[in-house]
Amino acid sequence: MIARLIAFRNALSGNSDNSVSGRNAIFAFLIRVGSAGLAYLSQIILARWMGSYEYGIYAYVWVWLLLLGGVSTIGFNTAIIRFIPEYTEKQDFNRLRGVLFQSRLVTLVVSTFLMCLSFALLWLLKDYVQDYFLLPAIIVLVCLPAYAITDLHDSMARGYSWMNMALIPPFLLRPLLILFTILIANFMGLPLTAVTAISAAVIATWLTSVIQIVFLEPRIRKEVPKGEKTLETKFWLITAFPILLVESFVMFLQNTDILVLSQYHPPSEIAHYYAALKTINLITFVHFAVGTAVANRFSAYEARGDKKLLAAFIRQSVKWTFWPSFAAAVILLALGKPLLWLFGAEFTSAYNVMFVLAVGLVIKSMFGPAENILNMLGEQKICALVLFVIALVNIGLNFLLIPQFGLMGAASATSLSLTLAAVLFFIAIRVRLKINIFALGKD
Repeated sequence: MIARLIAFRNALSGNSDNSVSGRNAIFAFLIRVGSAGLAYLSQIILARWMGSYEYGIYAYVWVWLLLLGGVSTIGFNTAIIRFIPEYTEKQDFNRLRGVLFQSRLVTLVVSTFLMCLSFALLWLLKDYVQDYFLLPAIIVLVCLPAYAITDLHDSMARGYSWMNMALIPPFLLRPLLILFTILIANFMGLPLTAVTAISAAVIATWLTSVIQIVFLEPRIRKEVPKGEKTLETKFWLITAFPILLVESFVMFLQNTDILVLSQYHPPSEIAHYYAALKTINLITFVHFAVGTAVANRFSAYEARGDKKLLAAFIRQSVKWTFWPSFAAAVILLALGKPLLWLFGAEFTSAYNVMFVLAVGLVIKSMFGPAENILNMLGEQKICALVLFVIALVNIGLNFLLIPQFGLMGAASATSLSLTLAAVLFFIAIRVRLKINIFALGKD
């Protein structure tokens, strides 16, 4: 055991691509763990202060921000992770300057347009929106451009393997600022409602975006020399659009249960489910950490044309994903009830939901960062097709199961959809790339 620990330490302390990626994965995981703690603390405080009813409203409105923010980059938030190492590897700085500029411009234009369009739709459809959702929804839209540009800058930093710059602003700084702003609101004697919480989140999101730009921009300028910009708008959009579809389908897959639950259940039950979902979703931090650390390496190896090294690295990333995810699932399920109790005694009623969701998440982890593999290696269209099918299946399952089984129906729909997605991704990568990504299979 000691010898293995020494070997592991030596492997991570080296300068090889595996060592760098391993350190980045661990750093990303630690950041997400820290973020989880802060997010959990803020969510617990919100639930305790506001009660499950107001907390459910907050959760539902925030989900809509995640959905709109996810599509505002129109796929550049993932495509940029591929283009930065590719153009850097080839010393193609004209295109690198071009894609950095255009991705920002597109994100700002699209997010602003979606914000204005959403304002108009809320006004036109206000008679069809529940009163308790309307004002929080209007307020949260104010931070849509800031949320989207933060997401893009996160990806730019990931493209350069700057894990601190990529992960600290959205996953540590923003939760801290949200918590701090809510505490100030409480100190000022403001009513602890969903409106107050959403307003605090909007302020924190804008502050995070500004601070991120202040620190990121000088570092990019040092990395990229001044010069002309080559704009390949058509190519970049053709590459990014399937990724936009992928991101959209992933976001809907992750949040359809909340959206459909709101049609059949009151905010208090949405709050219980959301707390269970946020708790068990801590498993996905492993998946995120590995994907964040290795995605740009997939693109770099592909640019070098080293297929053997690429295949070996992919299989390694799958193992990095599965075993920690499995361990995390066991720990979270063992501590599930105490964690839910922190939100309030009534939240423990959603404990069984965690078991159902865990099945799908663990099965997904058996196949590693499959979406990253396909997107970084030019197979984004297949990735989009798979997720489109899964999104349709997930919507159908939610509408079929939630009316009959409530919260358990929502969890079952999500878990079944994740399982089917994992199987389809395995088949796609096996057929297109000739690589076995099953964690328990043979190389």
